[in-house]
Amino acid sequence: MSIEIANESGVEVDTDAVLAVARHALDEMGVNPLAELSVLLVDVGYMTELNHRWMGGDGPTDVLAFPMDEGSVDHGPGEAASAGGEPALLGDIVLCPEVAAKQAATAGHSAADELHLLTVHGVLHLLGYDHAEPEEEREMFGLQAKLLASWRSTRSR
Repeated sequence: MSIEIANESGVEVDTDAVLAVARHALDEMGVNPLAELSVLLVDVGYMTELNHRWMGGDGPTDVLAFPMDEGSVDHGPGEAASAGGEPALLGDIVLCPEVAAKQAATAGHSAADELHLLTVHGVLHLLGYDHAEPEEEREMFGLQAKLLASWRSTRSR
């Protein structure tokens, strides 16, 4: 699993933990081990610009996911592998640590925990999950909680 991470946010982040939770989520979801993922941590200004340009939103958001090649994503053993067995370029996850820290304070957990949650959330979006409809939201958030719990249990051993 090739995961590139770049912290351009100006905020100190445990990028090893972000990489680890992303890798755990991809492994648990049965994604092709040759798949490629990029994680970018940005400041509020750049996230605001991305949110406006790509989502039509106002202000910064916490996470954005940009799938690269949806047709080639190998979701797991139950689905056919991508054409020719080529590794999938999953796409990019963009995180904003400053927004995550504010949300974490409101939610009553650490900024690191919020970034881990947002990383898993971004991975699930890249794999085609969404939360626009109540049923989709239940499925995606349930899976997100399960992946985070299993990741945390592996770290506490």
